[in-house]
Amino acid sequence: MAIELDGVRVATTMRTPGHDFELAAGFCHTEGLLDSSPVLSVKYCETDSALATGFNVVSVSTGGKAPVPTPRLTATTSSCGFCGTDEIDELASKLSPVSGVALDWQVLADAPDRMLQEQALFTETGAVHAAGVVTPDGAITTTREDVGRHNAVDKVVGRLLFDEQVPAHDSAVVVSGRASFELVHKAWAAGFRALVSVSAPTALAVATAERAGMQLAGFARGGSLTVYVDL
Repeated sequence: MAIELDGVRVATTMRTPGHDFELAAGFCHTEGLLDSSPVLSVKYCETDSALATGFNVVSVSTGGKAPVPTPRLTATTSSCGFCGTDEIDELASKLSPVSGVALDWQVLADAPDRMLQEQALFTETGAVHAAGVVTPDGAITTTREDVGRHNAVDKVVGRLLFDEQVPAHDSAVVVSGRASFELVHKAWAAGFRALVSVSAPTALAVATAERAGMQLAGFARGGSLTVYVDL
């Protein structure tokens, strides 16, 4: 799916169809392309019909209020060590530390297991990732699935953006798979208080969460987890 912002194509991603508008808006937000500009509309392709493009081009509009975007049309990489400290410094120059009351790890520990009940596509295929929003009392309010972990998070962020719940200071985001630098980056951009993954975080993800002031845990399975960054 191609994503356009104010008429400029900014990314192309392989995605699982569904919640395309959330994905496009969430991507623009987590990549810092909106620069606090409100999303005025999201629709399939500005210039051609949705049928002509196979529903594979989504246009996000801020009415020209967002800065002229710089396209990022190459695949993202998953950094795994402290070789990426320059990236952390760049993020810190653009994003403020996460705020809000620390979340209770005991409340979050079984969230991935409970989120499985909302993962219909994974249950059927075993081939997609998921991301979900967990409130301080443990309720899972939004779950999205996608073949890409990053897309699942962007879909969740897009939903919160439409509901005017960004930044999500009082909530955690739970993700399947490992916690990469990119996922922590997206969680930070959305203002999540915590990120919980079912597998391990990379070293760069831990360093990024520390810089963000974000709680980070991995290996969340069977009601237990491993805390990597606490407050």
